Amino acid sequence: MKALKDLLAEKAALEAAISGAHQKASQEALAQVHQLIAEFGFTAQQVFPWKPQVKKVAAKYLDEKSGATWTGRGKPPAWIVGKDRDDFLIERPEPADRAPFLAEMAAAAANRHR
Repeated sequence: MKALKDLLAEKAALEAAISGAHQKASQEALAQVHQLIAEFGFTAQQVFPWKPQVKKVAAKYLDEKSGATWTGRGKPPAWIVGKDRDDFLIERPEPADRAPFLAEMAAAAANRHR
C-alpha cells in the first residue's frame, strides 16, 4: 500500500495534468469558434443572442373612474390631459403643515425601541 505522501503527490500531478489538458482544449475550442465566426461572418447577436432588460416602472398616476394607471412617462393618456396631475397621484405627498416635526419623529423612534 502506498504512503499518504505518495498518494497526495500523485493527486497533485494528476490535477496539474488535468488543468493543463483543460486549458489546451479550451484554447483549441476558442480558436475554432473564432475561425467559424470569421468564415461565416456571424455577428455577436447571432452568436450570443440577448434581449435588453425591460425595466418595469411603477405607476404614478391613477384614474379612479376607469382604474387605468400611467407611469408619467411617454404620451399622457386622454384621462389626464389638460388636468392637474396632482389630483391623480397614487402616493400623494403629505402637506407641509401636517408633516411630523423632528422631535415627534425622534420620540416615535425611541418608543419603538423600548
